Amino acid sequence: MTRTRLYRHGTLELEDFPVQDISDYVGDPDCMVWLDVRDPGSADFDMIAEEFGLHSLAIEDARHEHQRPKLDTYRTHLFMSAYAVTVAPDTGAIEASEVSAFITSNALITIRQGEHCRIDRIVERWDNSPDLAKHGVGFLVHGLLDYLVDGHFAAVQDLDDRIEQLEDLLFEDSPKEIQVVQRRSFELRKNLVRLRRVVLPMREVVNSLLRRDLHVVSEPMMPYFQDVYDHVLRATEWTESLRDLVTTVMETNLTVQGNRMNLIMKKVTSWAAIIAVPTAVTGFYGQNVPYPGFSAHSGFWTSTGVMIGLSVLLYTTFKHKDWI
Repeated sequence: MTRTRLYRHGTLELEDFPVQDISDYVGDPDCMVWLDVRDPGSADFDMIAEEFGLHSLAIEDARHEHQRPKLDTYRTHLFMSAYAVTVAPDTGAIEASEVSAFITSNALITIRQGEHCRIDRIVERWDNSPDLAKHGVGFLVHGLLDYLVDGHFAAVQDLDDRIEQLEDLLFEDSPKEIQVVQRRSFELRKNLVRLRRVVLPMREVVNSLLRRDLHVVSEPMMPYFQDVYDHVLRATEWTESLRDLVTTVMETNLTVQGNRMNLIMKKVTSWAAIIAVPTAVTGFYGQNVPYPGFSAHSGFWTSTGVMIGLSVLLYTTFKHKDWI
């Protein structure tokens, strides 16, 4: 599936025109072309390489998925690899969809897999700022980057909210809640690791686009790219802080469980000490030898009094020390 747009002198002139007509406009310096290809096949890559004269290595990177977010520079164009990120509402799992982009002097070609990258949202950003279209292909690149980085930011915000919910369960005593904390903390850490792999390299990507020698970002577009770069830095720092926070939650959970185990052991030991008193007394009076009160009622009452007295004394002492 493909989508096309043609801007002439900064004004949208054509939309969804046949891909075969691209060659009529791509050589015109007054025109700016956008081509989007979803789930491309070999024929699509051959067509793109032929129409825009793209480097074979860039085409090869676009063919193979799971590229690291990056910006490669070639003589006539740039190749950018990035990811659109969404968070599953039920499970909180990170879903990343790769987006490849070829950037020429007057064209932007986007290659995407699946439907996670909402291309309509990118088009909407372009339509909301038609006055910026006169600043060249940097206008199209900014709309694409702004959408991707905002998606990263939204994902970090969602994970932050989930961590706050996890913190509320951290000191619950229910075994079910304890299992929930353990499972969710592990899942959150795994999702943050995935998100970090996507977000962290974007600093280098946006920073490279800001280089003046690439001639992608014109002077009027520079503040807009600086704003995107600021969002990238904030998302990166936020992701790093959340990783530390999840680690702290996991360590706190282990500490809380250890403290609970120590408390249980303390109580069990205290009760064992109390139970040991009547055991010791009955064991002593159970000896098969004569002793004071042997075969007499006084011996029974004496042993019973000793057991009760010592047990009460131990219970009172342990209760005072908060061991029970």
